[in-house]
This record gives sequence, structure tokens and C-alpha cells, in this order.
Amino acid sequence: MTFSIVGRCAETGQLGIAISSSSIAVGARCPWLRAGVGAVSTQNVTLPALGPQTLDLLAAGQTPAEALDNALARNGWSQYRQVAVLDSQGNTALFSGSEALGLHHARAGEQCVAAGNLLADSRVIDTMLDAFEQAPGCLADRLLAAMHAAMAQGGEAGPVHSAALQVVGDLVWPIIDLRIDWAETDPIGELDALWRAYQPQMDDYIVRALDPTQAPRYGVPGDE
Repeated sequence: MTFSIVGRCAETGQLGIAISSSSIAVGARCPWLRAGVGAVSTQNVTLPALGPQTLDLLAAGQTPAEALDNALARNGWSQYRQVAVLDSQGNTALFSGSEALGLHHARAGEQCVAAGNLLADSRVIDTMLDAFEQAPGCLADRLLAAMHAAMAQGGEAGPVHSAALQVVGDLVWPIIDLRIDWAETDPIGELDALWRAYQPQMDDYIVRALDPTQAPRYGVPGDE
């Protein structure tokens, strides 16, 4: 039903999540990030509250394993959840409940963690981690490389219809927050194309926020 990769860039400290699902609008419920704290992908029969609760506990000084255990215990029904956690230092925690759907798998790699359920092949998760660790480029490029590799390995047992990419850096808001809420085919390909369109403008939007006097012009009506 869902597979995701949570990763950290050792050079920049950026944290990111890429995720895809057969369900609509996976980006609205499953990826949660906080600059300087961590990133959480909560999936399977999703409880969105697990994301911010786990991040709050990380911010309070708990380890990823402690934060995840306490968040799961607070809410109950943990047997239905699958959660992957990465903190700002690259430490990880994983959980797949006994009621996780279909073929499911989760594993940590170097500065990354991946998880999935209703998978076509258990090797999907291992392939994602290998692709992330070996891919060149910025964090977003590496996360998307992992998603493409997952699809090449079979992805979900059925078709996926939504995908999302989020990255946080030094700012309190995400520097990348892109979503394909529904596509009949290839939402990961559409997400990749959206990232290629957004990437050349990303820094401009940061400048606009931090110093409007230096904001570049975009040629839209009223932007003169």
C-alpha cells in the first residue's frame, strides 16, 4: 500500500522523505519532518498523529527508539502501524506491526531508513537503500533515485497513484514540499518532473522569504 525512504545528507544536515502509495494524497498524511529534529514516515493503516508526536519526543531529547515506542504506546492499535524514524544525527528506529499489510519489510541503511507494505518483492526495500546510498546529487535527487529503483524492483503489488517529496534544512519550513495527490499512472515520474521544474527556482523562493528587497522578478502580472 505504501513505500518510503527517509534520508539525511551528511554534508548539509538536510533531512528528507520520499513516499508513494496506491492511496490518494499520501503526502497529506504520512511524511513528517522538523528541521534540526528528525523525520518520520508513518504508514500502513496510517495514524498521522504519530509523526508530530514522535518529533516532539525527539525534540525533548529521546532517542528515535524511545520516541517511537512512546508515541506508539500513547495511541494504541500499534499492530496496524508501520513507522520509520530518522533523527537529525542519522540515528534510526523502525516498527512494523503484526497487522502490517501483505508482504512488508523495513530496514535501516547509512543515513537512511526505508519501509514498505503490500510490496511486490521484499527486495524493494533493500534496493531503495542501495540506490540512496550510491546515488549522486543533492538529497532530493538521491531520494527520488531510491523511489525509481523501488519501482524497477516491482514497487507495490498493485499500481501506485500518489507520491510526495519533502526536505527540510536550516529553516523552520520545508525547502521542498512537492506532491502528486493522484495520477492514474506513474506518480513518481510526475513527482520527478515537478522537482526538475521546481529545483531551479527553489533558492529564489528562499530569498523572497528572507529578504524581499532581493526577490527576483517572475514576470507575472503585478510583479514589476
